[in-house]
Amino acid sequence: MKAVLIAATLLVVAGCSSQTTAPAPAALSGRDLADKVTADGMYVHLEKLADIAAANGNSRVDGTPGFDASADYVAQTLRDKGFDVEMPEFDRLAMTSPGRPNLVVSGRSLPVTQASPLVSTPAGGLSAVTLRPQKAAGCAAGDYGSVDVRGAFAIVDDKGCSVVDKQNAAVVRGAVGVLVVSDPDADGSPAGLFTPGYYQQLTSPVAVIDETADAALRRTTADVRLTLDAKSTVVKSRNVVAQTKSGDPHNVVVAGAHLDSAPESPGLNDNGSGVAAVLETAVQLGSSPTVTNAVRFVFWGAQQTGLQGSSKYVAGLGGTGLDDVALYLDFDLLGSTNAGYFTLDGDQSGQPNPDVPAARVPAGSAGLERTLAGYLNLAGVRPADLPLGLASDYSAFLRAGIPIGGITTGSSQRKTATQARLWGGRAGVAFDPNYQRRSDTIANVDRATLAVTGPAVAFAVGTYAQSTEGPNGVPARG
Repeated sequence: MKAVLIAATLLVVAGCSSQTTAPAPAALSGRDLADKVTADGMYVHLEKLADIAAANGNSRVDGTPGFDASADYVAQTLRDKGFDVEMPEFDRLAMTSPGRPNLVVSGRSLPVTQASPLVSTPAGGLSAVTLRPQKAAGCAAGDYGSVDVRGAFAIVDDKGCSVVDKQNAAVVRGAVGVLVVSDPDADGSPAGLFTPGYYQQLTSPVAVIDETADAALRRTTADVRLTLDAKSTVVKSRNVVAQTKSGDPHNVVVAGAHLDSAPESPGLNDNGSGVAAVLETAVQLGSSPTVTNAVRFVFWGAQQTGLQGSSKYVAGLGGTGLDDVALYLDFDLLGSTNAGYFTLDGDQSGQPNPDVPAARVPAGSAGLERTLAGYLNLAGVRPADLPLGLASDYSAFLRAGIPIGGITTGSSQRKTATQARLWGGRAGVAFDPNYQRRSDTIANVDRATLAVTGPAVAFAVGTYAQSTEGPNGVPARG
């Protein structure tokens, strides 16, 4: 009996020992993850997005059932793979009528920007004299000193405070409206002028005027007439966000693609292709991979209406949240039928965009470009530089100082003869001939092209999930 008990004990110990010494799952390399992301896998998502568009008036535009169904599909696919999914809502402006905002000075009509999109002037405009505070910023009632602006338009500069503070100070002193003199540079208006949700706090007519209008106002003491007749409303939109449960949450690799289509377009290349590649990368990586750094997948809403999903997301991260983001990878139009192969010009080796000076490109962006370009070269396609701009979802990350990278196969620009020799296809024809049209269906996604670019997405994500160091890495943040 004693021998039986000893044998049983040994079996239990042996069983425990085998459990505790089981090998840990091997870490996926960038190459391993790239091999798992296939055209077949991505087309599962593309076909679902195509079905959603077909069932919703051939559109997946933000604010419609087609977009909502697309977001729900992406979220459920991620949940099925074990991700905790967030769908943070945000308010966005939806213009219902552009109107013709203008300022008439001495009989001359000058265009203005309506900074108070929810507040317009009476029919026919609003007439008043213009006066300026003693301190040009007009940030507080005291800035007006002895200047009596009752019944007048207050003219202020764009420095020192938000447009809401400028309005409030002017209204306290009796102004009927505010004209903000501003000539935005490459980075846009001064930081802090238009704070998040500012438009919901403006209760008086507010317009932005340029230096030409300001000069005209300085030459007259007569009444001027301001017409603000653009009509807008506030609607809800949402992003889809999921992060791995493993990896350093303070050194996060973020990969994103915009989920909405252009108006009256099913949006299968723009940007169902990017969504399919990023989503399949998440599916193959899994929610709890063996990685060094956490990976966050984000699918943006309201890209087609002014990049509002990505802009509001970055603005809402705050200092700590921004410090946790190591880099951002953006993927848009990955299956163009007359494809080019472009990487975001992180090292500024191509023709630079004057709107994005080299000094403002976040350190580390060059390394992201080398990683993506290296993969494409090994896949048999030689990439070209795409100048950085301020009209894509990566722009908010760029402005925040976060290293950015990405690839695209081109949109409405026409392929040159040199590019046709490099990549094949037809010179003189757009990279995507159906860009933002009703014909941007699943037939407008080139399978062979996506079979190259989709794995490139996975390669970059898998590479930086394991390490953000080395010659193609990014500097530590925080």
